[in-house]
Formats: sequence, C-alpha cells, structure tokens
Amino acid sequence: MIDFRPFYQQIATTNLSAWLETLPLQLKQWEKQTHGDYAKWVKIVDFLPHLTADQIDLKTAVKSARDFPLSDGEQQRLVYHLKQLMPWRKGPYHLYGVHIDCEWRSDFKWDRVLPHLSALQDRTILDVGCGSGYHMWRMVGEGAKMVVGIDPTELFLCQFEAVRKLLNNDRRANLIPLGIEQMQPLGVFDTVFSMGVLYHRKSPLDHLSQLKDQLRKGGELVLETLVIDGDVNTVLVPADRYAKMKNVYFIPSVACLINWLQKVGFCHVRCVDEAMTTLEEQRKTDWLDNESLIDFLDPEDHSKTIEGYPAPKRAVIIANK
Repeated sequence: MIDFRPFYQQIATTNLSAWLETLPLQLKQWEKQTHGDYAKWVKIVDFLPHLTADQIDLKTAVKSARDFPLSDGEQQRLVYHLKQLMPWRKGPYHLYGVHIDCEWRSDFKWDRVLPHLSALQDRTILDVGCGSGYHMWRMVGEGAKMVVGIDPTELFLCQFEAVRKLLNNDRRANLIPLGIEQMQPLGVFDTVFSMGVLYHRKSPLDHLSQLKDQLRKGGELVLETLVIDGDVNTVLVPADRYAKMKNVYFIPSVACLINWLQKVGFCHVRCVDEAMTTLEEQRKTDWLDNESLIDFLDPEDHSKTIEGYPAPKRAVIIANK
C-alpha cells in the first residue's frame, strides 16, 4: 500500500501541522474501503523500474529523461506497466521517451490559466480534484514550495505515484485521497485551485465556502468550471445527463458564478478567461479506453451536447479571501 508517512513528516514542522490531528485516522479508514483493483494498481507502481533522470522539466512540460536513453525493450516494458493504469485522462507526460498521450491536453488549460495567477514561487498550494496531478507538477515547475492535491479516486493516486517515481521521487507534490468536504478548515494555503469540480457538486455554494476555509487571509482562489451564456440569474440544471455525465448539477453563467463567490465572502472576483472545449483539447487516444468529447456532442451540430444543451464552455475565475 502507499505510505503516507513521509508526507506526515513533511508537514509536521509547517503551518499544515494541524492537519495531523485528523489526517492519519482518515487515511486509515480510507484504506479499509478502497477500490477492488487498488492493490493491483499499487503493485504496478512497485513494478516500475527505479530510474534516475538526468534532466527533469516541470516548467514547460512534465518530462524526465536520461543522458543515455532507454533501450527499445526497456521503453516497451515501461509502456506496458503504465498502460495497466489506464485510462489516463489528464496530461500529457513525457517520461524517459514514453509519451503518455492523455485524453485531455491539460497543458492547454494551464497555458490559459498561468498568465493570470499571482506568482507561485514559494507558495503552499492546494489543488482540489487534482486527478493524476498533472497541474500539480506544473505548479512545482513555477517554484511552489509545496503542492498538496486531494482527489478520492484510487486510480488517480496510483497514476500520480507512478509519475512521481519517474520524476526522481520528487516530494514537493503530494496527493491525498480525500474530498475537500473531509478536510478540516486549515486556513493556511496561499493558493487554492478548483478546476473541473464545481459542476459535480450538489451544493456549489458549500463547495465555494469549503475552498475559502482552506485559504489564508488574502490568499488566492483559482476556480475553473463549466459555464453557460446568460445573466446573473442564469443557471443550467440538466434534467438527467450533460455530455453523457450523470453527475453534473449546476452550470452557471459567469455573472451568476461571480455573484455566488461574492455571496460566500470572496472579494476582487474577476473572470480572466472563457474558452470552448475543442476536439483538440479533449479527445480519444491510445491511453484511453473510453469515449471522449466527440461522443458527447451532437454529431450534426457540435455547438450542442448530445442531449441538446450548449456544448462545453469553460471559464477561469480568480478571487481573494
């Protein structure tokens, strides 16, 4: 099983130390009810070769390499093990010559978000719903002191640990398999990211309040989510599914979302980016054995989902506590 003790030691002398009052017991309880394939996925991570990278790039990509490349056979074995952890949704990763071409070009989103952020140098960051951790490594590449990701999905945890192992076991980023509703209000993070989470929450205002509870005074929230066109009172509540997703509850307009954030106490709320999700950004690859965006859109009219709703449009909102 994955050992969280190094993380406990890491935060024991930081302003995250109060988390140790609840976290170890929570993770012990989590381990008792994990996915049936969790043990298998952990073994796959253990089977990965112990390689030492001579070059690591987290500034322009998530990439590791050696001065002397792996042989074809070594690369094939690495691909074989990593493909046992499919589907790979957020990426891409470039590890010792192996290109993990994930469903999402998460670098596209990062390039849209990064210019609007307060400098991440020396910041302590929380990434809520971090998936396999792609954006966490890019935050480290921007000089973050510590990045903590939370996501309860066991497969994402094992994907993250696989990538970490192939990045010289870098400990500046850590993934904790919990949801934000399980976190005590720490109030210490300099920056909190919530990207692609809000529309999955049955109570979006509660989610925004939980994000605020993790920030220090003056800290920065980076919220990225689905939006629709409309005024301050416009919210889409899908009757059943949205783009084949059954767990989509509220999709607000940008004006409505700004109102929500102000209502729960955020200040300096501003929308810094809006973009339609393209078929270049989310698509099927050899690292995904599921459907992707092309299957979620009306085949006759890509401006609509297959259910007839407006096609996915995403906005980035930045606010302060």
